[in-house]
This record gives sequence, structure tokens and C-alpha cells, in this order.
Amino acid sequence: MKSTIYLLSIAVIALALYAFDVRSDNQQLQQTIHAQYTNSLSNASEKLTYLQQSVAQSLMFQDEKALKNELDNIWRTSNELRSSISSLPLNADVANQWLRYVGKIGDEAKKASVNGDYEAWHEKMEVVNKNLEQLSNEWAVATAQFYENDGDFNKWQQVAAKELDDSPFKNVASNLKTYVEQDFPLTASESDWKKKQELQDLRDREITKEEAIAVLERLLPGIKDATYTVSKSKEDAPYPFYHIQFVKGSRVGYADITVKGGHLLSFLSERPVQPDKNMTQEKVKELTKEFIERAGYDDLELVEMRENHDVWHIHLARVAGKHKAFVYPDGVQLKVSKDSGELLGLNAMEYVQREKINDQQPVIPVDWKQFFRPNTVVEEERFIYTENDAFDLRLCYEVIARFEDNLNQTYRIVVDTENHDVLNVEFLP
Repeated sequence: MKSTIYLLSIAVIALALYAFDVRSDNQQLQQTIHAQYTNSLSNASEKLTYLQQSVAQSLMFQDEKALKNELDNIWRTSNELRSSISSLPLNADVANQWLRYVGKIGDEAKKASVNGDYEAWHEKMEVVNKNLEQLSNEWAVATAQFYENDGDFNKWQQVAAKELDDSPFKNVASNLKTYVEQDFPLTASESDWKKKQELQDLRDREITKEEAIAVLERLLPGIKDATYTVSKSKEDAPYPFYHIQFVKGSRVGYADITVKGGHLLSFLSERPVQPDKNMTQEKVKELTKEFIERAGYDDLELVEMRENHDVWHIHLARVAGKHKAFVYPDGVQLKVSKDSGELLGLNAMEYVQREKINDQQPVIPVDWKQFFRPNTVVEEERFIYTENDAFDLRLCYEVIARFEDNLNQTYRIVVDTENHDVLNVEFLP
């Protein structure tokens, strides 16, 4: 009996010590996180003050060198401020509005610095400067509550977790939304891009849940007669779609199909892959061709294939226009098993959105021998459509080039056919 009591006492003491250690560790972790958040908050406030001062100072200068220096400071500080804001546990709406507004200021500074359009910068920043000063003051008031908790992490959390209507950032969020829309209205190309992102331009007939399942089974005969669970997107969704979950044997997966027209947006299937069985690349290409024919993707062509241990990752793109150019934004990505050639994954949202191409964009030839240094070899050239920084779809040359004396340094370069701007340079492993 005494030994039993002794052992129980030891156990109780051990548990108490363990609980004390855990509590100490939790307190230490909370203190560390609190210090990190407080430091990020202080850093964000400092960067915001510096950004506001730099914008104000830029309005004083007409000298090109002095103004360019301020513009570079604004661009750099805006990036640093966005980084600080991203590391804070702010309400998502507040954080997103801040990131967009500050990012727009940085983008305008970079554009003015590069293009030398200082008059446009001064005109736009007259308003932004006043609004940014107001936001800085409101930010100072809102963040004061975070410093009034004597290092108490629980109080810090309570302030951060408040709903936006009760949050100290309520005024900041409201004014940010207004200022973003007033100071940086969407351009026509951005507006068109946003619209396509939400698939609001679909005008097809609406289908039923049963028809959505029929579409899925036609495209993927391997899951026919599976057990299905079908739900519909929320009423306020930008575009309605059916979310289909299925189970058949070892296969478990889902698919999203638009209510309008029954377009397959995405598909994912999980099942064991047999690593000792591998189909040839040509056979996988053949099965991929059969699938795109079943799906009616008659304007798609293969762009590239990459493999890992279990699957092939295949990228297809729409070919359109008089130049038979690859429309990269209208792509379809496939994941195909190496053991049977079965489709395990698909993303076709971009293809369903379908960009409107400008077939009248001028095509001015490029002398690649003059464009690149003498040691550069152009291995491949083709036409593609891709978006520039302003979301405008541009016809471009896609060039695969390498250094003559180094086969391991190969690059993909994208050059606008009209103005010969370089839109992208990518190292190919």
C-alpha cells in the first residue's frame, strides 16, 4: 500500500513538473510571438511614416536627379512596408487593402522613374499625399491599443481578433477602400482581366447536377458508377459551379464544373500509383490526345511535358490567330499517372475564360544576331500571346537561346513583336 501511494505521489509530482514546463514553454513562446508582432508593428509604422514623408518630399522637386532619388526611395519603402504588413495578424480586409494601396504607390513611383513622366506623378500624388497623411494618422490611433497591454499576449490577441466593425482599424479599412478606388481606379485592361478572372462572361445554358455527373463520366470513363456527393457554390459566388466528390474503389477525388455550360474547371483524383509500371512517353501523349478530343479541346496543342517518379505533368495551350500563336493564358494543365496513363489532375479554368486576342498587332522582325551578343545561339522561335504588367495580352516572340560554349545555360526569352520590349527571361534547367 505504501509503495502504491509512493508511486502515485511520484506520478503526480512528475505531471505537475511537466505541466509547469509546458506552461513555461507556452509563456516563453507567447512572449516571443508578442515581441515579434510588436517589432513588426513598430517597423510598419516607421515605414509608413517614411513613405508618407517621401511622397510629400517628391512633390517639392523639379530637378530630375533629386526627384528620381525620391521615387526610388518610395518604390523601395513601399515594398518594405508591404512585407511588414504581411507579417502582422491583421483583419484580412485591412491587410489586403493596405497591400494594394501601398503597392500602387510603389508601382507609380517605379513607372515615373523609368518613363520620366514626372508631371503625371506630381498630378496624381497631390491627392495621394493628402490621403496618405490621413491614413498615417488613423494608423497611429489604431495601433496605440496594441502598445497598451503591458506585454500581455492575450490582450494583444483580443485586439487583433476583433471583427472589423469593432476593430480599431475600422476607419483605416473604410478610408483605404475609398482611397484605393479614387486614387487608383482600374484601367480598362485591368477591369477586363478582373471580369475574366470571375468567369462572369459565360452565357451558356445552365445544367442540372445529374448532367454535371454525366459530363464528368463522359470525360473520365474510369470513374463511371462511382458514389457521388454533389454540392453547389454559395449564392453570392462570382460564378456558380457544382462541386462533385466521388469515391470508387481506391479512387477518391473531386471535380468542379460550371453550372453554365457544364465546363470542367478542375479535377483531382487520389489513388495508389504502382511505381514498377511505367508507360512510354509516346503512349501518354496518345492518351492525352484522346482525352482532349473527348473534351472537345480541338484548339489545344502540347507545350511541354515534365515527369517525376509517379506522374507526368503536361501543359497544353490554345493556338489561335493568323500567326498560329500559343495563347499561354488559355492553358490547360494535366497530371497523368505513369503506371496506366490515367488522368489524376486537371486545371482548365484559364482555358474556359478564353482571352480575346488582337490579331492586328504589328509584327516587326527582329535580327537576333543584333539583338543578342555574338556568343548566343537561337535554337527555337515561335509566336505566343502573353500578358504584360498591365494585363494587356500581347503577341510576342518566344525564343529559346543558349550560350554557344555552355550547353547548361539555356534561356527562354519573350519579346513583344511590336515594340521589342523584353517581357520575360527565364532560365531553363
